[in-house]
Amino acid sequence: MAQMKPRTLSGFMELLPAPQQQMERIMEILRQTYSRYGFTPLDTPAIESAEVLLAKGGGETEKQIYRFQKGDSDLALRFDLTVPLAKYVALHYGELTFPFRRYQIGKVYRGERAQRGRFREFYQADIDIIGDGQLSILNEAEIPAIIYETFSRLGLKRFQIRVNNRKILNGFYAMQGLSERSGDIMRTVDKLDKIGPDKVRVLLTEDVGLTAEQADEILKFMAIDGDVLAALGQYRGRNEVFDTGLDELAAVVENLSNFGVPTENFAVDLTIARGLDYYTGTVYETMLLDHPEIGSVCSGGRYDNLAGYYIDKPLPGVGISIGLTRLFYVLGEQGMLNPALPTAPADALILPMTSDLGPAIRLATALRADGIRTQLYTEAKKFKAKMSYADKLGIPYVLFLGEDEIAQGKCSVKDLRTGVQETVSPEEAAEKIAAGIAALNEGPVIVE
Repeated sequence: MAQMKPRTLSGFMELLPAPQQQMERIMEILRQTYSRYGFTPLDTPAIESAEVLLAKGGGETEKQIYRFQKGDSDLALRFDLTVPLAKYVALHYGELTFPFRRYQIGKVYRGERAQRGRFREFYQADIDIIGDGQLSILNEAEIPAIIYETFSRLGLKRFQIRVNNRKILNGFYAMQGLSERSGDIMRTVDKLDKIGPDKVRVLLTEDVGLTAEQADEILKFMAIDGDVLAALGQYRGRNEVFDTGLDELAAVVENLSNFGVPTENFAVDLTIARGLDYYTGTVYETMLLDHPEIGSVCSGGRYDNLAGYYIDKPLPGVGISIGLTRLFYVLGEQGMLNPALPTAPADALILPMTSDLGPAIRLATALRADGIRTQLYTEAKKFKAKMSYADKLGIPYVLFLGEDEIAQGKCSVKDLRTGVQETVSPEEAAEKIAAGIAALNEGPVIVE
């Protein structure tokens, strides 16, 4: 039989065991944090009817999806977790309790050109709060607290959650008589951080067709800093949509301290728009201050009609998404994944030193019952090879069980990090290993 060269498709991440353990640890922290805020886990099919997935699609979305025929069925792989959520809420509307709070960590697929740090198959980690007819602004104020706790628990300190409100932007452009060109303006202004105000001004005048005065007024507005809310107050009373957006933004900002978000981790940024037709109110982006080249590591916002293509009911919501695969990739490239954290598949490796394996099996069973991840090594290898196995996998503790230990009802425990070896009872071994593993796991996943 001819052998085929094994390969992984371009744009698909495949991790070795140690980094996979790091990825799993990040996912577990996300699950724990989201659960603390009352979000329920949700999973939806990776494959959906193409008609369902593309109900709000078209254009670039349709070009990027993986679409295929199976018999008479027109199918597609999900390209995000939001559209499947919309379908799910519409389908199960009568069975859900609102506000419906869900989190989902799952793979999505986009057939775009694979680039460094950009993948065709990647994990997204989303949370959304869906209301039935209405949704309190306090939900939008709570989102920064969830972002703050999530990244703090991962070990990040120098990050900033940047917030704006789309109603403020739409209202401002309406004041300038530019509502019909607001989409083009937002797309252009979004390039401020990358190309600077001078080049943006040129694009606004030459490509968008604004006058020099209009471009200058927009750039002046976007440059507002310091007490942004107070500065925005000068525009109040000129447009109803603007005033509503300002009230909503003020409500978010005013509740931050109550939700425990430090002022140094939060800023109002008028340049943030997050898309052109999806978000309708508050929008979020989260930046790593020492790595601006990474871009936003967590973004999202408020939308007013999540499932309008599937059900005739207003279902407003607010949500955020972390591009987990890309974040993991860039953190690894920047050397920010903590190398001191254990990535071994087991806490302890038992090496039987006699032909009678019964005592070793019973010891492994007892340790597992005490919550110790335990592996029993029974391969016919030399002692050096057995120790090398533990060392290569990074297993911190090795337990020896020979005739003397069995006779005494004890086992010998060696800490491979320090080289210290002790002969103790199985109960003492479990306590010792548990304490050592707890200390190892105290460090953050990410180091700055």
